[in-house]
Amino acid sequence: AATQLFTPDWIVRYMVENSLGRLWVEGHPNEELKKNWKYYLEEAEQEPQVQAQLAEIRKEYAALRPEELKVIDPCMGSGHILVYLFDVLMQIYESQGWTQREAAQSIVQNNLYGLDIDDRAAQLAYFAVMMKARQYDRRFLERGIVPHVYGIQESNGINRDHIKLFGKGMSQLEKNNALNQLSEMLDVLRDAKEYGSILDVPELNWELLHRYTAGIDDSAQLTLESVGADETLAQVRALVEQAQVMAQKYHAVTTNPPYMGASNMNARLNQFIKDYYPDYKSDFFSVFMIRWSAMTLPEGYCGFFTPYVWMFIQSYEKLRQYLYNQCTIETLIQFEYSAFEEATVPVCTLAFKNSYVAREKGCYLRLTEFRGGMEVQRQKTLEAIADHSCGFYYEQTVNNFSKIPGMPVAYWVSQKLYDDFEALPSLGDYMDFKKGMSTGDNNRFMRAWYEVCISGIGYGYSYEQSQDSQLKWFPINSGGDRRKWYGNGYYVANWQYDGREMKDNATILNHGGHWSRYIVNSAKLFLPGVTWNAISSAEFGARYFGKGYLFSSAAMCGFGENERTILGILNSCVSALCLSFLAPTLNYGAEQIRKIPYSTSDEAQEIDARVSECIAISKADWDAFETSWDFEAHPIVRWSRNLWDATSIGATMNYYYGGHPEVHSPVELCYMLWQGKCNERFKKLKANEEELNRIFINIYGLQDELTPEVADKDVTVRKADLGRDIRSLISYAVGCMLGRYSLDVDGLAYAGGEWDDNKYKTYLPDPDNCIPITDEPYFEDDIVGRFVNFIRTVYGEETLEENLDFIAKALGNKGDTSREVIRNYFLNDFIKDHIKIYQKRPIYWLFDSGKQNGFKALVYMHRWNADTVGNLRVEYLHRMQRVYEKEIDRMQDIIDNSQDNREVNQASKRREMLL
Repeated sequence: AATQLFTPDWIVRYMVENSLGRLWVEGHPNEELKKNWKYYLEEAEQEPQVQAQLAEIRKEYAALRPEELKVIDPCMGSGHILVYLFDVLMQIYESQGWTQREAAQSIVQNNLYGLDIDDRAAQLAYFAVMMKARQYDRRFLERGIVPHVYGIQESNGINRDHIKLFGKGMSQLEKNNALNQLSEMLDVLRDAKEYGSILDVPELNWELLHRYTAGIDDSAQLTLESVGADETLAQVRALVEQAQVMAQKYHAVTTNPPYMGASNMNARLNQFIKDYYPDYKSDFFSVFMIRWSAMTLPEGYCGFFTPYVWMFIQSYEKLRQYLYNQCTIETLIQFEYSAFEEATVPVCTLAFKNSYVAREKGCYLRLTEFRGGMEVQRQKTLEAIADHSCGFYYEQTVNNFSKIPGMPVAYWVSQKLYDDFEALPSLGDYMDFKKGMSTGDNNRFMRAWYEVCISGIGYGYSYEQSQDSQLKWFPINSGGDRRKWYGNGYYVANWQYDGREMKDNATILNHGGHWSRYIVNSAKLFLPGVTWNAISSAEFGARYFGKGYLFSSAAMCGFGENERTILGILNSCVSALCLSFLAPTLNYGAEQIRKIPYSTSDEAQEIDARVSECIAISKADWDAFETSWDFEAHPIVRWSRNLWDATSIGATMNYYYGGHPEVHSPVELCYMLWQGKCNERFKKLKANEEELNRIFINIYGLQDELTPEVADKDVTVRKADLGRDIRSLISYAVGCMLGRYSLDVDGLAYAGGEWDDNKYKTYLPDPDNCIPITDEPYFEDDIVGRFVNFIRTVYGEETLEENLDFIAKALGNKGDTSREVIRNYFLNDFIKDHIKIYQKRPIYWLFDSGKQNGFKALVYMHRWNADTVGNLRVEYLHRMQRVYEKEIDRMQDIIDNSQDNREVNQASKRREMLL
């Protein structure tokens, strides 16, 4: 059941009309017939020599009579495709002058066949065919005609002693011959329920076998062992009929085969496919394509509905080669990635002639950009059939596909790009692209860089320096969000003593074999290069990294001297076009990237200069946020250093904004300056990317199919965002409260190692690494009090309230005053944001008594020591308990003595809450 997906009705029509229908009308031209077929794609315009080849083939089609046609669905399910095959066959018969009654009988007797391993589905298909025949012949059910529709049976339970008793009225020579052939057939059909219609049933003497299984020989000696021979005879007779259907060849095969990757097959099926279909073992559907192409007559047609991975992925290259050399793709529709509502399977449907015609063009529809399910895909298909200039209809010959490494079905690119692939060297000739290591246990061997002591990380080391060092942790490229040019430096890995622990673990994983199976390409470690995410649901983006990095299997890397030029190519629209068929799924492997063509240019210096500027811009953006290990200070704080002092803030605001009445606070001013810087950075990077696109479009000669424009969503530096940036300002302030940062030094002031009081002069961190978060201002030094003091220290006393108002408004939390809004943010949302920013590996740890917010306190991971919990309990928890006790007593006093009912009610609620 896991392999069965329903075929939408219109796709059934497309497959049948472009296989059976095409075969018939090419030999028997009939415009009236084609008017019935909404999804029939007219043949592409062909060259004269191709037309001559096709004319010879069509002479054979012209000799066909309707009753000679044999069509089959070898994975028929409940008969959905068979029913429409019946309808088209009926139209063919009627066009040749047959009555519907005569045609219905002939179709069931001579034309239509179906197979499936599911007996229940076969019963439904049988019923569907009978009802379809009944539609055209009211008395069909009385005629005793049995459809050639079979639930595949296996021979496992057949009593081989009984079959020797068959052969009524036959000579001994005929019996021996029949017995030998029957035994061969039964051997092939063993476990047939497992393999279904991919079994290779040999061509036997079916007339002889039908006579042999007609009855039990009267001269056979009846014994106790012969009991049940009549039942065996009936079983074997049915197997002969089934085997004949599996062995004979067809004019048209139309089916939606089962989809199942090799990893999901049971051991027996997996081994069978490896033994008999070794070149096509990646998925069940590819085996069916090969098997039933072989069961189609030369110049016959096949129609399939399959996943479209076979069009591009390396493991299906042998299948593509077969289709290019043994067949001719006539039509193909590639659907949008998630168009198939029943399952997230990227699918296509195609019809191909079962013989090769050199340079024949096929018709291709590319619907990958049209979201909205199969109904949208159907409408777009009809649009393309009606108007070939729609923009997603293409005509192409498979000869061009072979010019591209791996031979993907890249039908939508220009002849110029095909020629580029054929004539130009590839990126792999200029840069060494490598897959990264598998640590074998990321939880053990990898950390976010901010989780470990900063003094234990080796930044910028060469391989030789890493060997001489006693340091444990070194940066490692390991994927991340989509970014171009620079960034995603999140992780470090344990490479102490040349990776001894990781190598020992890899040896264990390899059952004692060498660790290099897991830790691959170690010669490239610590070298600078370019990297990209090996798996990404977003568009491709490559980044530069300097020396000192390991790299994991999640981040492929390239190494070479001309890294800036190649990085420019990789982040260009030319690369995006190439990767649309070299790597159309979520996987961007080294083997796909190295195939992109490489072209030199007189503009190499400009390319390198612009790429260097893109790297610098992206690095500045990355380092503006505290999850970068090169982060120095929060940008809104940094701007304040340049603009503010106690006597000149008003003059500064006038200078920059002309006394703009909407700018009320230094925080707002600094944010607006930061916003301007972000916009400038964004525009500059976008302009550089568009100019690089223009250069590469000209180099590759792709002006007719690419434009240099870059959409805003594809620029991977960040614009200012008021809510996000104010929250990050608060996060930086908390870092200053706990000593991670200081207003007196850039970068990390403390992240493990030796504490240095001299780093903290302007704003002092909490002395005992514990900051309470309370729902009311019980303590002057709680987190809100410390934050207010931080804002006062950075931006001044005179504008404190304006600054707090601006911050509160940006947060948008509940509260009657700015301090209440800020307090509610710390109480409810700060830790959520922190965990999200730090990818579920927080460095500020929250002690929390529960949903009632009775007690909360933050501590800094790197300042944790043996006294932290005891100190938190005695100095803060017990202190909080005493505050609550006094507050409860105060509320009780109000309840007992106040004459104001409102005040009494509020005190009662507060006391109840505190209890």
